[in-house]
Amino acid sequence: MEKKPALEMFLVQEFVSKAHADLDGVKELLLREPALINSSWDWGGGDWETGLGAAAHMGRRDIAAYLLEHGARLDLFAAAMLGNLDIVRATVETYPDIIDLPGPHGIPLIAHAQAGGNEAIQVYEYLKSRSSQKAEAQP
Repeated sequence: MEKKPALEMFLVQEFVSKAHADLDGVKELLLREPALINSSWDWGGGDWETGLGAAAHMGRRDIAAYLLEHGARLDLFAAAMLGNLDIVRATVETYPDIIDLPGPHGIPLIAHAQAGGNEAIQVYEYLKSRSSQKAEAQP
């Protein structure tokens, strides 16, 4: 299999930036370079973010759905924003400390669920209850 060249950093940055709020811009860039779908931008200090991650913390279900339909890899933060309670619950029950893992820009998992609005209210309530249980269990 032939190794392809790395994506241009400015193109990755533009893609991730547009994925925060510009669905048309995301579509245009993916048409131009489909390999951007799972690209990741380091904003500095290891603050890595994908297009899906950007859409997730901004509550942009439309952009997240488009990216997933075009091959983006689902992550826990996007699952929380999209209201996928089964995925979030299974992950948190298997790895309880993941509830405190920061996402892009240090944004917590529960904030991603909150960004999902009414469609993610069950995930938000679940995470809130798990955070409370964890706090009560601390010595």
